[in-house]
Amino acid sequence: MKKINVITALLWLMFSGCSSTKKIEALKPEPSDDKPVVYQATTSFISMPVTISLADIESQINKSFNGLIYEDNNLEDDKITIKVWKTAPFKFTEDKGVLQAVAPIKINANIKYGTSAMGIDLYDTREFDLDGIVTFRSTVRLSNWKLSTQTSIESVEWNESPTVTIGGKKVAITYIINPAVRLFKSKLAGKLDQALAKVTDFKPNVLDALEKLSTPLLTSEQYESWFVLKPIELYVSDAVLSKSKITMDMGLKCTMQTIIGQKPKSAFKREEVVLKPVSKMPDNFTAVIAAVSTYESASRLLTKNFQGQEFASGKRKVTVQKVDLWYKDGKTIIALELTGSVNGTIYLSGYPNYNAVTKEIYFDQVQYVLDTKSLLMRTANWLAEGLILRKIQESCRYSIQPNLEEGKKNLLPYLKNYSPIAGIFINGKLNDFEFEKVEVTDKAIIAFIKTSGTMDIKVDGLK
Repeated sequence: MKKINVITALLWLMFSGCSSTKKIEALKPEPSDDKPVVYQATTSFISMPVTISLADIESQINKSFNGLIYEDNNLEDDKITIKVWKTAPFKFTEDKGVLQAVAPIKINANIKYGTSAMGIDLYDTREFDLDGIVTFRSTVRLSNWKLSTQTSIESVEWNESPTVTIGGKKVAITYIINPAVRLFKSKLAGKLDQALAKVTDFKPNVLDALEKLSTPLLTSEQYESWFVLKPIELYVSDAVLSKSKITMDMGLKCTMQTIIGQKPKSAFKREEVVLKPVSKMPDNFTAVIAAVSTYESASRLLTKNFQGQEFASGKRKVTVQKVDLWYKDGKTIIALELTGSVNGTIYLSGYPNYNAVTKEIYFDQVQYVLDTKSLLMRTANWLAEGLILRKIQESCRYSIQPNLEEGKKNLLPYLKNYSPIAGIFINGKLNDFEFEKVEVTDKAIIAFIKTSGTMDIKVDGLK
């Protein structure tokens, strides 16, 4: 009888009591095979007023439109050959929305003059040089991302009237040179239009800038977060010339993501960006950023959050050593590796949500997975109690506020005179972030965060 009591006492010590340790082996819920629908990326719209200085256009034109600017070597068609040089830089001004350009020119001409009588040609050819000031006027509009101009020569002012000396006397030959001047005026105006179209073709510069902006940006080394922008459509309004500058409005439709983990690849494809002309755009931007937390990164953050915490009922207690997360059937599985009064791994399920006040991702409707609960009811009923579960649920959260603050801090330099390529400068203002929604996929937990602000682009010093 005494022997039976000893055995009973030993069994009682092994399977019950506050100091005993129980080994549990709950059935692991495997990740879902059926992948959920890929989340719909929320689009953002960024309004970008663009300012192009007239001095910048002047500089580009003077680089590409220099030296000999017109030449006609055929003497027989109109009895004149002519060469025209630009001898000093163009000076551009704006007059009531019209572009005006003034440049000094030098002309070298050969004129054939005289008469023919009784089958005898009485002609002579004289060479002369002229210099003067030519004034161009151009109407300006933006067409297919190029600055389209229609230029005419308003006037040519000679420093000295064109004459030749015959018999010791100066004879005006304006009537001879005027037809040639009219011809070179129209051709010279056309050449200036071509030069303006070439130096103000903004499409390559805009696409270069977008490609640069689409390169994944490391916003936090600590949280391994990357900001990714993917352009979808680019809009532009009509150009307006006023107060010595050209202004137009650009708008960018895009998606934005904050991805945690390894550096993602750039998703920019020049040929896929749709370019559209529009008449009007808003003066600010709204952006929705998808903050993507992979289950691996979220597991690391939760593990840190559980470090040093004990969950107790009376003298019985457990400590969470490691947390793993994955997706199953629309829920997130939370695996907790325990040591203490219970050793092993228990499994919870819940729905990720966002606390806008604390800026935390937390798990709502947390429950023990069915097999885990059944096992705990048999071996560690105290751990299956609702009180312990609520305490564990309170720790099933991780803050993204440092991530947001760090991301905003690292984005601000890109809104303060940032130059993605030479000659283009971006300035702007970013407001606070606001939560929109949380979605889960088989790969990640995605928090959609909304912000707004203003932005403008200045083109000055293009090369």
